[in-house]
Amino acid sequence: MTRSSRILRSLGPALARPAPVEIVRAAVGAGIGLLACGLLASMMIHHEGSAMSLLIAPLGASAFLAFCVPNSPLAQPWSAVVGNCVSALAAITVLHLVGEPMLAVPLAVASAVILMMLVRAMHPPGGAVALLIALNPALVAKAGFAFALVPVAFDTAVLVVLATLFNRATGRKYPFRQPPVESPHHTQDTAPDRRLGLSADDLGRILSDLRLAANIGPEDLARLIGAAEAEATARHVGGLTAADVMSHDVVTVLPDAHVDDLTRLFLSRGFKTLPVVSQDGQYLGLLSQADLLGQRDDRVEAQALMHPSRDFANPGTPLAPLLRLLADGGQQSVPVLDHGKLVGIVTRSDMIGALAYELSR
Repeated sequence: MTRSSRILRSLGPALARPAPVEIVRAAVGAGIGLLACGLLASMMIHHEGSAMSLLIAPLGASAFLAFCVPNSPLAQPWSAVVGNCVSALAAITVLHLVGEPMLAVPLAVASAVILMMLVRAMHPPGGAVALLIALNPALVAKAGFAFALVPVAFDTAVLVVLATLFNRATGRKYPFRQPPVESPHHTQDTAPDRRLGLSADDLGRILSDLRLAANIGPEDLARLIGAAEAEATARHVGGLTAADVMSHDVVTVLPDAHVDDLTRLFLSRGFKTLPVVSQDGQYLGLLSQADLLGQRDDRVEAQALMHPSRDFANPGTPLAPLLRLLADGGQQSVPVLDHGKLVGIVTRSDMIGALAYELSR
């Protein structure tokens, strides 16, 4: 590659192209969020007649982060609300101390950056908030420091609430979960798939050393590493699929099976999960032993206790995604479906046996 080619490549897009559905999802979310904030501001102005209730321009940048990149540390509620608020406080303070506009503008933004970093609330729109205030002293002439609360913190908080509702409704996690402090079994042990890997502190230190802490959180990095390790493990054992390791002779229950029948079946068979299927073999959901705990009414049926939204695989699913599903503590087994019908099931025992056999060869 020539020098000119390297330069041109370095100036090109650094991000992968988003899927069309993700582009639409983010755009619709940002639009709805700002529309709702605007309507709320209009209602407040109507009732109070206060210009403090107007929207602020940097909210558009906050909306972009909260709806387009909700996993980013820069987009999280603490970063957004606190970052914008302390930036406004910094700018207002500078305006009170410095009368020269040419000095007030850079000092306001610099002070905002310092405060955001000190309180671990780095949010790029906070710099725009500080700049907006420094360039328009009249905005805060009457309100003073209260401007940092209304409209800055208030607008941002409303946007964060809307982003939470919209992102979760469209399958995105926001606020993005932090590294778990305990195992799925509520003990002090870390999750099984994290015990041999790097801890959250280790990952945080690596990100800090590489100056990437503002770009990706420890939990995101852990997920990437886990997915890569699972993929590498699957490649190590060859092209095995769900069809190769699954149990074919699956014991199932009908949706109208009662608790007493289910209890006897669990005890006699030693299973930890049971698939629920219809009369024609269509998969309906998964039932676990824990679902029966505390059930005193023997008339309760399986369809009232099962989990219809559990993840499933098809016969051609490779081992990597199955490993992730079975390792995170959320599922004891993965149903294998073919056109909606149950054809097998992969349990943790099946997976351990297959891996032990392949790794011993």
